Amino acid sequence: MKVFVVLLAVAAAGCTTVEPYQRAQLARPDMAFDASPGHTRAMEKTYGAKEASSGGASVGGGGCGCN
Repeated sequence: MKVFVVLLAVAAAGCTTVEPYQRAQLARPDMAFDASPGHTRAMEKTYGAKEASSGGASVGGGGCGCN
């Protein structure tokens, strides 16, 4: 029971409201997870067409399992 309460407290500590004047700071391009979402999407489409599969783009190697 104590573990549940601790986990609940940790999860609740991550919730916060963002004021309108703070949103401009968080919306900056350098705050994004991906610097170029369009480029990443294009590379994912190319990878899917080349390998005839989707997902796993972070793993190196070819379709034969080579590195």
